[in-house]
Amino acid sequence: MKAVGMFDGKLVDIDQPVARLEDRGYQFGDGVYDAWCLFNGRHFLLDAHLNRLERSCNLIGITPSFSQAEMTEIIGAMTQESGLQEALVYVQYTRGWSSPRSHACSKDIRPLFSGTITPLKPYPQEYFSVGASAISHPDERHLLCHVKSLNLLGSVLAKNAAVAAGCYESLLIREIKGREVVTECAHSNCFAVKDGVLYTSPNGKYILPGITRTTVIELAKANGIPVVEEFVPLEFYLAADEAMITNSLAVVPLVKIDGKPVSEGKIGAMTKKLMALYDERIQAVCYR
Repeated sequence: MKAVGMFDGKLVDIDQPVARLEDRGYQFGDGVYDAWCLFNGRHFLLDAHLNRLERSCNLIGITPSFSQAEMTEIIGAMTQESGLQEALVYVQYTRGWSSPRSHACSKDIRPLFSGTITPLKPYPQEYFSVGASAISHPDERHLLCHVKSLNLLGSVLAKNAAVAAGCYESLLIREIKGREVVTECAHSNCFAVKDGVLYTSPNGKYILPGITRTTVIELAKANGIPVVEEFVPLEFYLAADEAMITNSLAVVPLVKIDGKPVSEGKIGAMTKKLMALYDERIQAVCYR
């Protein structure tokens, strides 16, 4: 079992240098990506992730070099070559390369598809038994957050600020229509629970439409949990009964923000229920 790379649809050694210096992804962050988990040798929600990858391509005018069927075949070959059963799969499209470097790209440029499959590094078990913590941080990203873009500087700075503070994540704060509200996290979506209702930010240009976010909303509604998609201020999270974070790896309980406990600082009943429902979905898709 090993990590494996892929460049332009062909398998490569993960340490093999393959990108050209004038690739626009390398020089401009001009591209998009997606990532998901492999459990028990099976890709979890692969179609949803590839659909989002194509959507991101379309939003910035990149025409994928491979069809979704071809991408699925390439990813399957990469998975088979790795021999991994539990892994993180990452793929990206850059707009391609052209010379000399220019902000405007040539009309005949060819997008490049690449990726990796690497052993999955699970989160610390204490995240699920005790809960995780976060800090609040200004949302300094661009206004195309609904595109899963390679331009991740704002997210990187926010995540590093959280790590420096000894926390798992940053809750991003942005002014929208004159209100300071929580949008999402550095690399996750977030939810708050108040009086039996699940709250999360609405889809649009300020957040990424997370696949796990969508799944959690679907599971909540199917199990009689009311869901409200609207922006709320940081104070709402601090006064919430529960809070949680979602990304491709898991549903993570959030029990402390800026050093202050959410409710009693313990994992709440709705969070536990949604964690269990999400795990059941993984089991149904990948282990049966």
